[in-house]
Amino acid sequence: MDLQLNGKSVIVTAGSNGLGKAMAKRFASEGARVVIASRNEENLKSAKAEISSETGNHHVDYVICDLTKSEDIKNLVLRVEELHGSIDVLVNNTGGPPAGDFDSMSDEDWQYAFELNVLSFVRTIRAVLPSMRRKRAGHIVNIASSSMKQPIDNLILSNTFRPGIAGLSKSLSQELGQDNILINTIGPGRIATDRVAHLDQSIAEKTGQSYEEVRRGAEQAIPLGRLGTPEEFAKMAIFLCSGANTYITGQSFLVDGGMIKTI
Repeated sequence: MDLQLNGKSVIVTAGSNGLGKAMAKRFASEGARVVIASRNEENLKSAKAEISSETGNHHVDYVICDLTKSEDIKNLVLRVEELHGSIDVLVNNTGGPPAGDFDSMSDEDWQYAFELNVLSFVRTIRAVLPSMRRKRAGHIVNIASSSMKQPIDNLILSNTFRPGIAGLSKSLSQELGQDNILINTIGPGRIATDRVAHLDQSIAEKTGQSYEEVRRGAEQAIPLGRLGTPEEFAKMAIFLCSGANTYITGQSFLVDGGMIKTI
C-alpha cells in the first residue's frame, strides 16, 4: 500500500528515544522529510544518525525543544517551515509524568505534568494550524496512554491528564474538519520502552518483588502474552497520518495487545 508520505513534512516531538524515535524512523522509511525534537542534543544527534543510516533517508533533521516552553515550540515550527515550506503531519508526543499517588504529588508536580502533557499539545497544535489551514490538509496524532481508557495504579498524573488529550482531539476534530485536518489519539499499553522498564523497576522496589517477577506478571495480563514493540506501535501512527487515512478523525485508539478491558 502506498501511504503517500514521500516528501511530506513531518514533526515528531520527543522523537529522540522510544516511541518517538520508532515513529520518526517509520516516517523516514516512507520517504517523509522528518524533524525530530527534544531537549537533549546528544540524543537528537544520535537518533538522526540512526534514522538516516537505517532508512537511507537523509531528509532527517532535529530541533532542540523544551516542550514546556512556549517559545521553544514556536521556534520549532518556524524552523520546520523554513526547512520544508509547510507542515503536513504533527505527531504530538511527550515523556510520561512522574509516577506516584495523590498524597505524594505537590502543586509543582501537577503544574509540570499539565504543562508537559497537556499545554504542550495545545501549543504545538496551535503553531502548526496556520500551515495546515493554508493547504486545507493535515494529519495530527496525539500520543497519550492506555490510562486515557483505564486508570493505572500509582500514575495519578497520567490518569488525570491523558484522558484530557482524548477530549482535546475529539473537540478539535469538530472544529478542524472543515479544513480537512484529521486529528486522532493513540494510547500505548505496555510497550517495551525505557519508560515502561523504569515503571516496572519502581513497582519492584515498592512491592519487594524482583524486576523479572513484575515483568512476568505484566505479560500474563496481556492476552497476546508479551509487551509490544515500539515498531508495532509506530505502524498505527503512520497509518493515521498517511494518505491512506482520509476519513478517520476524532477517534481514540489503543495499541495494547488487548490488555485494556474497557469497550
